[in-house]
Amino acid sequence: MLVRVKKEEASLLRELEVATYQETFGPFIKEADMAHYFDNELSLATIEKELADPESETYFVVKEGEIAGFLKCNWGQAQTEQELEDSFAIQRIYVLASHQGLGLGKEMFEFALQEAMKRKCSWVWLGVWEKNFKAQNFYKQFGFERFSEHHFITGETVDTDWLLRKHLKENPQA
Repeated sequence: MLVRVKKEEASLLRELEVATYQETFGPFIKEADMAHYFDNELSLATIEKELADPESETYFVVKEGEIAGFLKCNWGQAQTEQELEDSFAIQRIYVLASHQGLGLGKEMFEFALQEAMKRKCSWVWLGVWEKNFKAQNFYKQFGFERFSEHHFITGETVDTDWLLRKHLKENPQA
């Protein structure tokens, strides 16, 4: 079940974002770089600002009464990239390691696709780490294709994210 995050839940969301990011990327990124990312990109002030943005929504995924992950979507000017006209971005989709394998990521992903269609967007897109082959294969099953890339910076660590997109309307104008 997905539940929209309320502004008064910003600190709970921050704890979840830090935990899932640490679980996902901790083995690959220096501790000092992680701390820098948490203090800046995942600061409470940044998360509060994101929750207040009218072109962004964040949801908790709840399983058996426990918050197990979260989904953040953006459209309009809230998107980190502006390469696609009339688009919807799935910016963050994370599930705690203890709840993986239960279909929660797929549930959030399908929800995000429905939200993009409800908003009548032409494109839905996301970034995925170039070394996350499991996620790339998952998105490919949904018809996503690579169209660009960007650098994702965590402190001094610079990774490459592939940008993947899917057209949601007929007669694509890529």
